[in-house]
Amino acid sequence: MSIAKSTRAFLTILLAEIDLHPGQDQLLDRLEVENPVNVSTLAELLAVRPSTVSKMLDRLIERGLVTRSSNARDARRTMVHLTPAGLEAQRRVREIWHKLEADLTSALSKEEISILDDSLYRAGDILSQKLRRLR
Repeated sequence: MSIAKSTRAFLTILLAEIDLHPGQDQLLDRLEVENPVNVSTLAELLAVRPSTVSKMLDRLIERGLVTRSSNARDARRTMVHLTPAGLEAQRRVREIWHKLEADLTSALSKEEISILDDSLYRAGDILSQKLRRLR
């Protein structure tokens, strides 16, 4: 838990430099300019409720990073589009993630990184499965 808290705090500081909050980086990462995504799919990808995604989108729309529109085939579905400014923010988010990863692994050997990577992916899978059952 201590590592998770520290990592989140570090990421929060780095994201604040580009005026984003934790979670918004994850949402931006899942968008593609040429492939709009519906809110339900985004919620599923982020493992949050659609209402949480809607609140996040409101803030990103205010900043001009994403837009919303009705699905052409099903007006009940809301589609999310990445704007050119959103694409730039996405690029900066990915740079931040790479910086964070480099900072966290700089003192580790390649073997240690490999073991850590495998272990964290496994822990992530276990947590995702448990979360799905709780929702």
